[in-house]
Amino acid sequence: MTEVKSPETAAPPAAVPAELTEEPVRWHRVRPYLPLVVLAVALILPYSTLHLPGILEGALNSPGTLQLLAVCLVFGGLAAGYDLLFGRTGMLSFGHALYFAAGVYGTDILITRAGLPLWQAAPLAIIGGTILAGLIGAVALRTVGIAFAMVTLAFAQVGAILVARDFGGLTGGEEGLPLDVSGLPSGLVGVANTVNLYWLALAYLVVVVFVVHRVTGSPTGRVLAGLRDDERRIGVLGLDPYRFKLVAFTLAGGLAAAGGVVYCLIVGGASPHITSSELTLSLLVMVVLGGPGTRWGPVLGGILYMYLDHRLVSFGTSGAVDALPAFLSRPLSQPLFVLGTVFILAVYFFPGGVASLAPRLALLRNSLRLGSRRES
Repeated sequence: MTEVKSPETAAPPAAVPAELTEEPVRWHRVRPYLPLVVLAVALILPYSTLHLPGILEGALNSPGTLQLLAVCLVFGGLAAGYDLLFGRTGMLSFGHALYFAAGVYGTDILITRAGLPLWQAAPLAIIGGTILAGLIGAVALRTVGIAFAMVTLAFAQVGAILVARDFGGLTGGEEGLPLDVSGLPSGLVGVANTVNLYWLALAYLVVVVFVVHRVTGSPTGRVLAGLRDDERRIGVLGLDPYRFKLVAFTLAGGLAAAGGVVYCLIVGGASPHITSSELTLSLLVMVVLGGPGTRWGPVLGGILYMYLDHRLVSFGTSGAVDALPAFLSRPLSQPLFVLGTVFILAVYFFPGGVASLAPRLALLRNSLRLGSRRES
């Protein structure tokens, strides 16, 4: 007699405690609006007279604080643009500072030496920086890996030498080139108008984040992600890796040049240090510190790095550090030592950067809740 077997049925999923699901659901509902809230706070921040002792030297609406925040915003956008190369496409460039310097010096030279107004000098500087990135990328991208990094570094060193030697009497050499404010709109000149420069830096950051987000969410962005993971697979699919990498390289260079225009207006000129390879290494640290390949990680990394770079100078010369024993006060008085220590600790404890901090804390909180529920 044939035995009839009943059809197997899948076991019902295990019930998840309500207290572990309600908060994540609420967070996912609020999360899409969080960037808009942060943007609104950043827009109204210059109207605040709040003073944060130990964090900022003056009130939030003071010119010195607004200039510091503007520089932090510019480098947040610069790091986000560099992440389009490093985190999104997997290209390690050691010459990204060259396109930033092209925007800074291009704007300064066109205004101070050529006498052009800002509305003409700024677009020309951005276009020039973008073309420069396209030309260098067309050569450098013929190589891969460490050879690509060395080629970009070589081009950047050529640019740094030309600037330092005052090529054509245009750059001012090692003394830099102050910006002639007569070619600027009155709303961007003077300490009282620092708030306008702050809003300009904020607008630059918003534009960069928007462009990078649109690119990474497009079919081109998915190809760039494929290049980062396995370039040969993209070639097998019939796509040209060189062409897509050149697009990413040129776009990142153009965004860096635009940041150079804004930075030139904020600091009121150009100086040779922005052409050094140390700036590109700083961008790499910003991206790794924030979290490469994430939407907000490089922005947070750039803002945090520049804030620490500025504040640690004041911290190193403070009386609290001088009062410490010599074996502590000497290293703590060096900002680069403290920055390096912070970077090492961040990479060790948070391999995914600052962007991975929130998921890790949420996982830890849920684990603690589940453990306390089991004990009860």
